[in-house]
Amino acid sequence: MDKETKLFALLSYCSVLCVVPLLKKKDDDFVLFHGRQGLALFLCEMVVFVASIILPSIMQPFLFIFGLFSLWGMFKALQGEKFKLPLIFPLSERLVL
Repeated sequence: MDKETKLFALLSYCSVLCVVPLLKKKDDDFVLFHGRQGLALFLCEMVVFVASIILPSIMQPFLFIFGLFSLWGMFKALQGEKFKLPLIFPLSERLVL
């Protein structure tokens, strides 16, 4: 696996930039796997962010957890692994691209 593929997979976990790999490397299964997870993670982060405006003390730990998930996904992408993030992977399978 080349460095460019791993870089695009890593980019999948960088907030709104998760759409870049989905648009640029849509034919690469590895990048698509991480791109779908990154998009699902980003959508979850946005929902929790909006909810944290209303209930900050309850929702802020979830933002921290999702931040750790992003780092975990980046690490696995750089290792060249298709790792299924807990709670996020099932959501990513439901995304229609």
